Amino acid sequence: MASSFGAMSIAQLSVLIQSGKADPIDVAETILDGIEQHADKTVFTVLLRERAMREAHAASMRIRNGRSLGALDGIPIAWKDLFDIEGLATTAGSVVLADNAPASRDAAIVTTLKNAGMVAVGRTNMSEFAFSGLGINPHYGTPVNPHSKDEPRIPGGSSSGAGVAVAAGLVPVAMGTDTGGSVRIPAALNGVVGYKATRGRYAMEGVYPLATSLDSLGPLCRSVQDAVWVDAAMRGLTAPEIARQSLQGVEIVVVRNVVFDGLGSGVAESFEGGVERLRAAGAHISPIEIPAFDEILALMAKYGALVTAEAFALHRERLAGPQAARMDHRVVMRTRLGEKTSMPDYIAILAARARLNADVERLIGNRLVAFPSVAHVAPPIAALETDDELFVATNGKTLRNTALGNFLDWCGVSIPCGEGEAGMPVGFLLSAPANRDEALLAVSLAAEAVIRGDRN
Repeated sequence: MASSFGAMSIAQLSVLIQSGKADPIDVAETILDGIEQHADKTVFTVLLRERAMREAHAASMRIRNGRSLGALDGIPIAWKDLFDIEGLATTAGSVVLADNAPASRDAAIVTTLKNAGMVAVGRTNMSEFAFSGLGINPHYGTPVNPHSKDEPRIPGGSSSGAGVAVAAGLVPVAMGTDTGGSVRIPAALNGVVGYKATRGRYAMEGVYPLATSLDSLGPLCRSVQDAVWVDAAMRGLTAPEIARQSLQGVEIVVVRNVVFDGLGSGVAESFEGGVERLRAAGAHISPIEIPAFDEILALMAKYGALVTAEAFALHRERLAGPQAARMDHRVVMRTRLGEKTSMPDYIAILAARARLNADVERLIGNRLVAFPSVAHVAPPIAALETDDELFVATNGKTLRNTALGNFLDWCGVSIPCGEGEAGMPVGFLLSAPANRDEALLAVSLAAEAVIRGDRN
């Protein structure tokens, strides 16, 4: 049993801990040992053994004395390397920040989950400055997708280590961020659940930014139930308030423009299988075209991407100095594109965004939206590391579907729905307009087993 702690869901592990069948100390030691013994040394950038054992001892004492903080007390969690951890420099996947002063306190959301009893075991690797959907990092290495059967394949980014850490059974949950798909992409490519909350749902203090008008947070984990539990704790609740909603009569629209363009082998088949299972389970499924999707792409072609403009503003001085030479040249290249977006262009993007958000909310109403999380399965790493043109094209296609949701401020849950080329996982993305997280999660609780094709 001990060797499988990291491969358990939060719900499974919580039952063991709260019943006294597993001690948080043993759980933390086993998790840490498993990470250290794991063959891929690029998944984590830092292990927090001393801190983790201190927090595990505190959880163990609370539970033995009948003072458990709740279902998450003693549950290990890994943090993406852009959340401030007290006493450590926040490197955001880059060597240029490694010599920065250590953080004087934890990020606000790290503190919130610590107060719920969760045990911080380490920091996970990521795309440099969170600015790639592929997860390739030339400084700290690229975590290999654990589902790779033929050759090493990408983990997806930017929360690369988070996706791999959960998929490889190293931890039950890892926290990510999502600016253009950085939770949902690695979740989809690694065959786990990834929940991107509505922007602003959680405290952002102490989280290294990429584009503040798009940045959001969310967990990568084994089930929607796990995501619901973590979401509640992140909002300071002692227990979830979200209940499973019946699929009977639930209205889901399947988008047919843009997001199906150029789908890789097996992706459409796996996604459509999930759609048909939802229909058979009683959901009302209808096709839809969202004109705003085409308008967003046209807007980006005309003015540049919103994320690129804001990333350039953040890194402008760094790109003009010697630090640029120490950064991934592909990140530098993409960030510098933001210089082409003038202030009038930026204002035009924001005005168009407000209009399109309102248009889409009127079109969608209270329905949920479904389409493939990513247009393809995880491609091989090797060619992407050496071919910049291929890297740019693949990165754009990888981010396309999820980034549309970020622009519209949607929340979303990526759920595994089958396999595509080379037996690699495919993700099914359920989304809802901003601040409809509760409705999304309630339906996702019931939809998960159907989308996965579970027979029990």
